[in-house]
Amino acid sequence: AAFGLYFPRKEYSENVYIDQPAGTPLLRIHALRDSHGEVAHFHLCQNLVISRARSHENHWFQIRSKTGLLYLSKSLDREDFNMLSVGNWMPLSKVMLYVFLSSHPFQEKECDSATRTTVFLSLMNATAPACSSLTARQLCFTEMDLSFHIKENKPPGTFHQLQLPSVHHLCQNLSISYKLLAAEGMPFRYNENTTGVSVTQRLDREERERYELIAKCTVREGFREMQVEVPFLVNVLDEDDSPPFLPNGTDTADAVVEFNRKEGTILATLTVYDADTTPIYPLESSRKKYTGTIITDDPWISETFRVEHIFDEIHFSPNGSQVRGTRHEY
Repeated sequence: AAFGLYFPRKEYSENVYIDQPAGTPLLRIHALRDSHGEVAHFHLCQNLVISRARSHENHWFQIRSKTGLLYLSKSLDREDFNMLSVGNWMPLSKVMLYVFLSSHPFQEKECDSATRTTVFLSLMNATAPACSSLTARQLCFTEMDLSFHIKENKPPGTFHQLQLPSVHHLCQNLSISYKLLAAEGMPFRYNENTTGVSVTQRLDREERERYELIAKCTVREGFREMQVEVPFLVNVLDEDDSPPFLPNGTDTADAVVEFNRKEGTILATLTVYDADTTPIYPLESSRKKYTGTIITDDPWISETFRVEHIFDEIHFSPNGSQVRGTRHEY
């Protein structure tokens, strides 16, 4: 599957300052596998998107194809900033880059492949701040919320790095360390050497749809110590892998029709549960998933009676955690 690899985030963001030296690492992007044996290759395509109407050839940013490390390939000077900022009176200007993903080394023509993520870079009209002027929060975490999407039933792998490459590069005389706080038995692991967070086993959305952890960071400078904690959330993405089930095991209902029933009278009902995700929009696609049929060879019955199908979202609670599903009623 050439499209098997995927990004655990829809977008990434980072700040870039004037005159940061070429080679400065900016951020690390990860990919997760769809099947064993896939190897991720990252690639930057196209121009920098400056605003809806404008784009510019990218001279400043590069990505390491095997590690996903985005770095400055050329220092951004004042002149570059003025050219890339829509009006140079702004304190910052946002530009957008697309990072593409493939399971084999890239050929240039693949830049329209489906698998891509967006990187928003805020170009700051200032040189990089001194490490001593940054708060513990800024030293430890970017402004991005730590929220990830992992597909169910896929191989384990590393999906985030807690250490900020740009801060680590800039503030080498500070000691910054991390911990991942998780309830016992959660399928995630933190590696102290790489600061990488990985999922350790295949996930099952029908067992659990959301994991809430906490990332804790400690900054030490001489005798001073500061700590900061932020939520770390993992949402499990659904695959249609659970067969529907009938609460009492029967997939047919008998209808007994008495004389003189009014139009619209309900004669029989049948309920089907589906633990896979919630009603799909457009609703027609949910309707087509299961159909209700009147079994008869009498044309009068077919003309006189009809099956109505309504469905709504319900919650199941396996192992005490809430999981969304659908109830179909006929």
